[in-house]
Amino acid sequence: MSEINIRAATAADLPAITAIYEEAVLHGTATFEIDPPDLAEMTRRFEGLASGGFPYFVATEGDQVLGYAYAGPHRPRMAYRFTVENSIYLAPAAQRRGIGGKMLAALLVACEAKGFRQMVAVIGDSANAGSIAVHRNAGFALIGTHPSVGFKFGRWLDTVSMQRALGTGAGTLP
Repeated sequence: MSEINIRAATAADLPAITAIYEEAVLHGTATFEIDPPDLAEMTRRFEGLASGGFPYFVATEGDQVLGYAYAGPHRPRMAYRFTVENSIYLAPAAQRRGIGGKMLAALLVACEAKGFRQMVAVIGDSANAGSIAVHRNAGFALIGTHPSVGFKFGRWLDTVSMQRALGTGAGTLP
């Protein structure tokens, strides 16, 4: 097994990113999307984040993309400009190998360097123990659970909100 590398995502990674997300949409509850977006839509999303200066990473092993992670705006209103929300998706074979934690650590460093002060995680499905643990291990606090806010695969699903201060957090003015 070769070394896991975390690096900035490029347009060349988008077919693999699209395939990883399609798997998550069709078979998982981490996302509440029902229909997987195509490559054109994933490209639009990627370009929107990149043009906004948000970090977007892939985890690779050799030349294979195993997962991706990014931070984006938490909400569109200007008052939220110092708060980001993270997303991490891994190919099924890459799960439970510590890759999600490494990707989250890279996001935290990049977001602090860009001057963001809070990171929020909205975790799909309160049964997603792996994602909850990855965030808890990175210093995120449980903020609360929104019960039964999504309906997918014939059942109601919760979301779990977690949050972590970045840098000095709210301790100083931006």
